Amino acid sequence: MASKTAAAKDIITLHGSAAIVSEFFCYAANSILYNRAVYPEESFAKVKKYGLPMLLTQDESVKSFLSNLTCQISEWLEAGKLQRVVLVIMSKATGEVLERWNFRIETDAEVVEKGVSSEKSDKEIMREIQAIMRQVASSITYLPCLDEPCVFDVLAYTDTDVAVPFTWVESDPKLIANPQMVKLHAFDTKIHKVDTLVSYKNDEWDEEE
Repeated sequence: MASKTAAAKDIITLHGSAAIVSEFFCYAANSILYNRAVYPEESFAKVKKYGLPMLLTQDESVKSFLSNLTCQISEWLEAGKLQRVVLVIMSKATGEVLERWNFRIETDAEVVEKGVSSEKSDKEIMREIQAIMRQVASSITYLPCLDEPCVFDVLAYTDTDVAVPFTWVESDPKLIANPQMVKLHAFDTKIHKVDTLVSYKNDEWDEEE
């Protein structure tokens, strides 16, 4: 007797989707800081996540910063108030912005307003996140070398009616003039869609004096 098989779908709630996206950002931030050598290689420890070897910082101040950031992002995501998160890498000496890792977030307004859930396979979401993480890990092949000590900051773009938490400050957008851009893969929980783009300063085309 013939039979059909279908891929199982998992129920995704607003709370669950917010947890997936905020956790993704924490791992992505760690991967960016490692692969762009913002912190020394020996300050990271290897773990397995998304079916991939990932690196997590062991620097206590960075761990605390990213942990607090993840909690705040999750809260904004559940409220449907977060539009994008940008990780900015800057020159430690001059403060010049060298790279902007831009994560644009689209939220299903109906889910936020009515509390309905959605369906998508956890494995499918993981495959989409894997693709992004692999691109971050290979960033050395398409981004200029950062040949000076760097620092990072994180910008959050929220709806205008969101009060700024006391641990955050209003900021300029830390833009790069005439940047080069590389669009990375996206992932979608069916509640939150995350598009990823990295823009960077490129001196190759500067005119010689």
